[in-house]
Amino acid sequence: MAQCVQSVQEFVQDSFVPMVAVLCSEEAERVTRKNKLGFAELLRPFCRLTSEGHIRDPNNQMQVVKNLRICVNNVVTSPTPASAASSPALRRLLNDVVLSCQPQEGAATNVITAGDYDLSFSDHCVKASLPWYSAWRETLLEVSTSQHHTATTPWFEAYRENFLQSMPASDHEFLNHYLACLLVVSSTEAVPVEQFLKLSQEQHRVQHSGEYTNPKWFIPNTLKYYVLLHDMSEGDEQRADSVYEDMKQRYGHQGCYLLKLNSRTSSAEEDEQIPDPWSQYLHRNTLQNQVGRPCVSLLHAEADTSPLCCVHPLQLDPASSSGSLHALTAANAELKKGSREPEGPAGGHGACLTLNDHDHIRQFIQEFTFRGLLPHVEKNIRQLNDQLVSRKGLSRSLFTATKKWFGGGKVPEKSISEPKSTCGLLYPPEAPELQIRKMADLCFLVQHYELAYSCYHTAKKDFLSDQAMLYAAGALEMAAVSAFLQPGAPRPYPAHYMDTAIQTYRDVCKNMVLAERCALLSAEILKSQGKYSEAATLLIKMTSEDSDLRSALLLEQAAHCFINMRNPMVRKFAFHMILAGHRFSKAGQRRHALRCYCQAMQVYKERGWSLAEDHINFTIGRQSFTLSQPENAVTAFRHILTNDSRQTATQQGAFLREYLYVYKVTASTLYSLPELPLPCIHSSATRVYFGHERRLAEGEKQAATHVSLDQEYDQDTAAMWGHLEEQLVAAANRGTVPANFQPTQCCLNSQTDNLRHPLAVAEEPIIVEVTFRNPLKVPLALSNLSLLWRFSADGASPSQDRTTDWSAAEVITNEETVSVGVGTWPLDDVVATEIIVEFLLGPEETKTARLRLLPHATGQLHIVGVVRALTHSVDVLLSPGQQMLDLMVVRGRQDLKIRGPRLNQTKEDKMLIRHGLDLRLDPIITPPMPLMEVFFLQFPTALLCGEIRKAYVEFCNVSGVALCGLRVASTHPDFFTFGSQTTTISLYGMSSPALHQCVGRRTGGCHLPIYLCSEMRNDAMCCMCPQKHKPISVMAYYFLQQLNSHGTSARD
Repeated sequence: MAQCVQSVQEFVQDSFVPMVAVLCSEEAERVTRKNKLGFAELLRPFCRLTSEGHIRDPNNQMQVVKNLRICVNNVVTSPTPASAASSPALRRLLNDVVLSCQPQEGAATNVITAGDYDLSFSDHCVKASLPWYSAWRETLLEVSTSQHHTATTPWFEAYRENFLQSMPASDHEFLNHYLACLLVVSSTEAVPVEQFLKLSQEQHRVQHSGEYTNPKWFIPNTLKYYVLLHDMSEGDEQRADSVYEDMKQRYGHQGCYLLKLNSRTSSAEEDEQIPDPWSQYLHRNTLQNQVGRPCVSLLHAEADTSPLCCVHPLQLDPASSSGSLHALTAANAELKKGSREPEGPAGGHGACLTLNDHDHIRQFIQEFTFRGLLPHVEKNIRQLNDQLVSRKGLSRSLFTATKKWFGGGKVPEKSISEPKSTCGLLYPPEAPELQIRKMADLCFLVQHYELAYSCYHTAKKDFLSDQAMLYAAGALEMAAVSAFLQPGAPRPYPAHYMDTAIQTYRDVCKNMVLAERCALLSAEILKSQGKYSEAATLLIKMTSEDSDLRSALLLEQAAHCFINMRNPMVRKFAFHMILAGHRFSKAGQRRHALRCYCQAMQVYKERGWSLAEDHINFTIGRQSFTLSQPENAVTAFRHILTNDSRQTATQQGAFLREYLYVYKVTASTLYSLPELPLPCIHSSATRVYFGHERRLAEGEKQAATHVSLDQEYDQDTAAMWGHLEEQLVAAANRGTVPANFQPTQCCLNSQTDNLRHPLAVAEEPIIVEVTFRNPLKVPLALSNLSLLWRFSADGASPSQDRTTDWSAAEVITNEETVSVGVGTWPLDDVVATEIIVEFLLGPEETKTARLRLLPHATGQLHIVGVVRALTHSVDVLLSPGQQMLDLMVVRGRQDLKIRGPRLNQTKEDKMLIRHGLDLRLDPIITPPMPLMEVFFLQFPTALLCGEIRKAYVEFCNVSGVALCGLRVASTHPDFFTFGSQTTTISLYGMSSPALHQCVGRRTGGCHLPIYLCSEMRNDAMCCMCPQKHKPISVMAYYFLQQLNSHGTSARD
């Protein structure tokens, strides 16, 4: 994961800082408002000290205070309910903080290998600082020399920071009570000293009158620090200096300060660029101000107030339908509306301030802390120590009495006789137990962790003896933190203290806010020590049904703990990411939910966890759709429907309906046909047939057999036909076969030679047989099924590669016409496309469809795929009033991507997976050619050995082109011959030389007259049975030539 800029120690220290209140006069507020800032807002970016401070403990030992940060807030007297930390306002604050911090889209990712898994994380989540994930020398050096812990996710850190800063003040601890109050008066006041007096009285009234329960003050004698604010642009500087001298005489030079601001003039320094350090604090302050508002002012419901019923994160909704996606679409608009960041003040913060003014503010904070706040804290620590020593009758100082307290002696009885409960206020303000806790908190705030631990430990024992469980849990929590923060780590981190505190907060006191704070601190400490398993267990225990956002964030951190272990637990990581995504979804954090499911998908993908994979894909699809990412939604749904699923038919039907709805929305925004994955197409099983389907027998006519789609392909038979064709071509070309000879293949499939472009004839159909498979257990209905093609006319060079692009000026395609469903009639004069109106596929059925094209022009044709409308066939049966048919029908395409046979010739081919060309879908359209049909009349069905029988052959030219030069080749030329119709069998005997002359030629030319268009003629044919009894198959190949003015061309 990405490194955090803070160490764990700095994170814990910044979680508990001294609190300082601010009271300003109206004139002082006017001065600061010139910069569009209040006085507290003005100081906030400069509240971290850059130099060291020092205090002396009760034993007069010097303690160094490093990197101290103070928190400055305006005095707000509005009552805060006891449950403010769990109020809807705070929940909305935290929800907005997480919502506004989203992962950057398109950010670089890093791949982490964990066992057999390759997990991709964004730069925010890369575990670069864990030595067992990287062998880089720089990383190892960084880890060994740095105390930085691995950050989790920025949205979690933002949530954690705002949660800790929004903790309300409590009576059982003093960490969030105000230690001091800044009284701010402008130098332009008529009598500034009177204004200081009024503000001092106001502060005293707020603290001691008893009218206000808030804010809470640390000690009765609150430090009052007097600040004179001087506006350099309009005030009299000499008068301000004079007033300041009077203040030093009255309040002491350590109790007041002159702060000069607004030195910048717009005319002199218009072009000077001054940094704006207030922006990040103002946005956070705007959100936090909502916490103090009444709940009735909130116009939006909090996402955490979701239904109380528990929905299992792995539960699939069998009744989900497109209607639910309609509801999600409406919710998406609300989500976008709620995700907008609240508008803060307009730009120009600090417009009247120069860099010198920034330095003045920084110096003021340092002077106030070092000369006012730290001495005040040191004095109160000494006073509390003296009070406790005098009350308890102990030794000179608490610091030197530690051994006595831990010696196991009997704890003195308290003088408090009031009844005590586990959660209510138990002790009066002057009770010694509270004084010990107060002293411990003071020591903790000024980084004196050793003395703080001693005090917390002592207070813990007292509270436990009184069964004051809320106080005891607070003391246990801070004792554990103090032990961890002690320099040099004199004692191990007492994790059992934290566990006891969390259990007490949660189960006894019913205070989940304090339990959550305790868990957040303990988890970070455990992770810094490499105890990821313990941290994950702790975070998982803190999940509950009262806050989905908190549970989601903690589950996500637990998942990251599992992946950060030395032996990563990848499947636990994925499972808890799914749980986190489910809770994010319930909290209205859909982008975070989508991110969690996508990360979990990396583990479950292609691992055989089909049901889990379906659930994740379904959730990703729905979340992507609500986030206006329909392409991602379509991709996710496609995985559910195309893979072999183990879902029930009902669930698959629900998946299909939602998929069709999402697809319909996506397709409406596209200019081209979307690609549909259903039904599956076996591209390699695609067969292509060129030419008319032959007519069957008519009456006594028996049609000569021909290659057809109904026949099974036989490689030996195909080789025999090719051999006969070569003999005929050689006979027609004076005994030689032309070099450019290409065997005729009327039917192409995966077993034929498809390395050359097949030849198709204009005005003759091309039939493509496509095999569809329905992988679902629900029926599918296809409508308007047709082929998608591209055509380039003569003059364009034919494609030699399936990936070759045709020029737009030369290519004609039917994609635009079929995409709108208007038919293909505008292109019928080029290539006529047949449309199958309805094609039904049953559950898990495999079925073929024969689609036809009729080319009318010559050129290069490329059959791209099929286009059709898809719907759930159940929807076809619905009544028109329900309008489901129109809603659930989507039109799309599926490309026919056919790979050739795998190459296995060279060494590279054997080492790599390479496939050759397959051009069966890329025919070249030639001009019209003659086409002949052959029928037999009176053909015998059985013969005696040696018998000769006469039959008749009918030759019919069914094309529009004249033919001549008819030739016949046969595998058994001795068994038949052609003659005239006047020839009689009696003229020939078995030894007749005329018979031998007729039947003894293997190939030859029958010098028949020219066959004109649609002309039909009959010729006699003599058949002779062999002398031996055996079954025989006689194959005859007919060869003809086209008659034209330029010569002849071969055609069977």
